[in-house]
Amino acid sequence: MFAAERRQLILEMVRANGAVSLRELARVVQTSEVTVRRDVRALEAEGLLDRRHGGAVLPGGFTRESGFPQKSHLATAEKTAIADLAAGLVEEGEAIVVGAGTTTQELARRLARVPGLTVVTNSLLVAQALAHANRVEVVMTGGTLRGSNYALVGSGAEQSLHGLRVTRAFLSGSGLTAERGLSTSNMLSASVDRALVQAAAEVVVLADHTKLGTDTMFQTVPTDVITRLVTDEPPAHDDRALTELQALADQGVQIAVAGAAGGAGSAGADAVPTGRQSRRDLPLPGPRRGQVPGGTPQLRSATALGEQPTGERARVADLRRR
Repeated sequence: MFAAERRQLILEMVRANGAVSLRELARVVQTSEVTVRRDVRALEAEGLLDRRHGGAVLPGGFTRESGFPQKSHLATAEKTAIADLAAGLVEEGEAIVVGAGTTTQELARRLARVPGLTVVTNSLLVAQALAHANRVEVVMTGGTLRGSNYALVGSGAEQSLHGLRVTRAFLSGSGLTAERGLSTSNMLSASVDRALVQAAAEVVVLADHTKLGTDTMFQTVPTDVITRLVTDEPPAHDDRALTELQALADQGVQIAVAGAAGGAGSAGADAVPTGRQSRRDLPLPGPRRGQVPGGTPQLRSATALGEQPTGERARVADLRRR
């Protein structure tokens, strides 16, 4: 790796994490701490970061990723509705993986009622929500604790997922677009999320409407790998979110829309009570790109639940008319 490439990667890591140790920087860019220290000095001379004992931190001008306390107060009603809907996808006796995030934490609280479940996670918050659940086995990855979101990251977390195979992965992130799929602002978190995806036959993304159309630094799940999106109903005036829903549907993502009761953009017909109740669900319109008939099984459609199936395009058009 050339010096310019190394320094760009170092800068991206510091911007994504706020602070990174020299040891971690050296591991990621695959060079010595002596070389990394020289790179950090050069970047500091340009005013792009500040040196600290044993590491590097952001200068005052850059905005870092919001921590858990800030995220936990955002779109709470929407996250609750999404978690209620997503919990209905999980069957007794399944083995699943659940990534880190405030929405996945809400999901975990509902999964405590599903007997015979095995949940693999890198999130301390998900594990805590399931710690006292009867007949639910929790398997945690290894790794290094990332305090801002209480998640285990790094090579230890990724290696512990090698050879694992489960039915579904439930993931959240910082942004979701039809062009790039799910993304996050932290490189280490993105790397673990990619390992979680590799372990699952199907990928379910949990994202409230505020994340639709938002693109952040590190891609975690490309659009053509996402089986299903569980989201809340965007407000009628939110053209960006509606446009992304349409584009995601056009690319074959199966979309399930939950109503956040009492929240912005809620719809009484879509509201789902707590627990594994009925859900408003949209069927997959056809084979995914690169998927052959008889390949990975899809999640159940609305028809299987006794509902009248509706195409994603018609559903999104209906949201626009509202």
